[in-house]
Amino acid sequence: MLSDPPDDPWTQERQRIGNRIRDARMAHNLTQETVVLAIPMNRSYYQDIEAGRANPTLNTLLDIAATIGIPLAELVS
Repeated sequence: MLSDPPDDPWTQERQRIGNRIRDARMAHNLTQETVVLAIPMNRSYYQDIEAGRANPTLNTLLDIAATIGIPLAELVS
């Protein structure tokens, strides 16, 4: 499991983005399995992204947004 240093200023922002990803995925009636198979991606890493524990690359966020079917700006705004 990934852990953040206690003084990491980006932890809350990653959690907010992870919540937006989860909410968008669920609004589009997609399972985590559907998303990770489409990208492809390790499921535990994807779960860490949704939980705000991972620090995904821009390419990963673009892949997630495209798979869910929403603009990246919607996930990070």
